[in-house]
Amino acid sequence: MKTLIKNAWILTMDKTLSTYPQGMLVIEDDKISYVGEYDSDIEKYVDEVIDASGGILIPGMINTHAHVSMIPFRSLGDDCPDRLRRYLFPLEIECMRAPLVYEAARYGILEMQRSGVTTFLDMYYFEEEVARACDEMQMRGVLGETVINFPTCDCEEAYGGLAYSEQFMSKWSNHLLVTPIIAPHATNTNDTKALQDAHEIAVRYDTLISMHVAEMDYEMTEFREKYDMTPVEYLDSIGVLSDRLVAAHCIHVNENDMLLMANRGVKVAHCIGSNMKAGKGIAPVKEMIEHGLTVGLGTDGPSSGNTLDLFTQMKTAVYAQKTHYKDRSLFKAEEIVKLATISGARALKMDDKIGSLEVGKQADIVLIETESLNMFPIYDPYSAIVYSANSSNVHSVWINGVSVLKEKQSIFNQTEIKTSLQNEMQNFAKRAIERSKRFINVNK
Repeated sequence: MKTLIKNAWILTMDKTLSTYPQGMLVIEDDKISYVGEYDSDIEKYVDEVIDASGGILIPGMINTHAHVSMIPFRSLGDDCPDRLRRYLFPLEIECMRAPLVYEAARYGILEMQRSGVTTFLDMYYFEEEVARACDEMQMRGVLGETVINFPTCDCEEAYGGLAYSEQFMSKWSNHLLVTPIIAPHATNTNDTKALQDAHEIAVRYDTLISMHVAEMDYEMTEFREKYDMTPVEYLDSIGVLSDRLVAAHCIHVNENDMLLMANRGVKVAHCIGSNMKAGKGIAPVKEMIEHGLTVGLGTDGPSSGNTLDLFTQMKTAVYAQKTHYKDRSLFKAEEIVKLATISGARALKMDDKIGSLEVGKQADIVLIETESLNMFPIYDPYSAIVYSANSSNVHSVWINGVSVLKEKQSIFNQTEIKTSLQNEMQNFAKRAIERSKRFINVNK
């Protein structure tokens, strides 16, 4: 099957940032077989022709850190202090079960696809159910079971995620779209042995390890008092700081941390939306990139940032950096689009097959329409994506050559997915309301 997309403003995101203002691209089965200027001869030998009508064609966007199945938590306790321990951890143990994780994953995947995200890194529980949702919905997922120092909703013992991960990897390692990884929750919620065991599993299965790093103020204090080290220095001292690590947040890293991370090949998932919403701070992305670190964008969970789309993250990230450094010229728009595409692919060690529109790469592609009111006029397509566009402008999405969104219509039944999730989360919603009332009464 050959599909030709023509009359597109193509942003390849390749090494030279090649662009084709009136370009065309050919999808042949699951790969890109042509990208460049319009060629009428090629059009004669395709099965389907799609007129992009001047829309902007970019690589599928990559969400480098998420907890997708936390959809039921969205808008719950948003302005509540210590929300993690008041709402998230208790409700997860009380209410999160495999069917709810599966239905929430389907809903989250639908939301991401509709906003141009074609690949995501996930850390949660019952990760087998997230994999099942990816398989059914043609979504590229880099998925890790959470490893943490207490019993959870799917493991009766502390650090049960280690054994779960072994089984998960054995089952899903050769899947076309699912890449199993291991995901210790954070530096301060795993002991040294658990972190080393997790790293050993990642090495054995030749995969990634991802965790929250240098995110919390109290985390920094704890490591300074306990080890006289930063969390990054501690990870290095125990042999876990390596090119397999995707470190989420990294808000509080210092100069020495960044040097260590760069030397070890660590990648960073920058989650600006959730970080700013929680008042945690702004990660020094400018310095990270200057030190040679690869940085991708992440949404965090839909409870933390309330969205799973990267348009919001691109805009928020660049505003935050410009404001923090008081420099309007900082981070040109094309650099931000890179963070959402090819840099995200590099962070996940997948840039050999996704992240840019190049011949031979997998056909993970997004068409952004330019006919809506908010998209006129366009002088710079990168600026239009970062500053003007939003998820409603996503017109079509292909993942591995499969059209999952066409003319803003998903191939999946949105009504059925939402209804199934609502039915499955009835107990969760009841418990969430009860918990909210309890805290309101306590604070009166």
